[in-house]
Amino acid sequence: MTGAGTGIGNLAALQLAGAGHTVYASMRDVARRNADRATAMREQAERKGVDLHVIELDVTSQESADTAVRTVADQHGTLDVVINNAGHLNVGYVEAFTDQDVMRLIDVNAIGAHRVNRAVLPYFRQRRAGVLMYVGSTIPVTTPPFLGPYVVSKAAMDALAVVTAYEANAFGIETVIVMPGAITEGTEHFPNAGRASDQDVTAAYSALDPLVERNEHATAGLLKHPLMGAAGVAEEIVRVLGLPFGEKPFRTVIDDAHAGVERVNDIAYETRADFVRRLGFAGLLSPSRS
Repeated sequence: MTGAGTGIGNLAALQLAGAGHTVYASMRDVARRNADRATAMREQAERKGVDLHVIELDVTSQESADTAVRTVADQHGTLDVVINNAGHLNVGYVEAFTDQDVMRLIDVNAIGAHRVNRAVLPYFRQRRAGVLMYVGSTIPVTTPPFLGPYVVSKAAMDALAVVTAYEANAFGIETVIVMPGAITEGTEHFPNAGRASDQDVTAAYSALDPLVERNEHATAGLLKHPLMGAAGVAEEIVRVLGLPFGEKPFRTVIDDAHAGVERVNDIAYETRADFVRRLGFAGLLSPSRS
């Protein structure tokens, strides 16, 4: 599990361990920046008597991903699931984000998952089994304003998950894309959101500042009670991973805003699947049994 220091990753790691799984919860810089979070997670695991380990993993480094996966394989003897969850949010005007701003977010939110996959897929291919799970978002479908680079990065991760699944399916490796809707409580996305670097361009859009300022409040106003929130996403991760081979959904939506993303998913899947079948690659649409 990547990005386990806070939010969905933290809750899911603890819930999975509580359900009897052996969990390796990863985060960056466990010795310094995230030392308190790592200690708190270890203490919770000890109090609950669950099999949870905190390890170092920076998704912006292939070496770090390789080392973390090798550590899990050496200590546990096998790998069954990887959950690509690490991510960051940026808020602001698209034009004001420099190319470096946008590339940095894509690096974390999309390429980070690719690095982790490159580290874990050799183990999965050798076993001809495993689960690639991605904590994505409904945002590539809903595409709200003022979150431009985040939308782009999450859409990139989603597309990467889809195209990787074709090849993974051939080796009996399952793919699940978990799509949380808007969440304003239970994560640190909005409080810790990044901002655009180009302050001059940001100032040029000042007439829109009041809209940006109420973005979080506007988002919260869409959510319908009772809220599933981050805890509901964690519960869905546990539920899906408990399903037998061949019964896990390719996508699952947990959306307190009830934006109708499932309808779009269904149409998109049928369109894509029909095209792939016409290409003669129907066997790549679902994981093959060993």
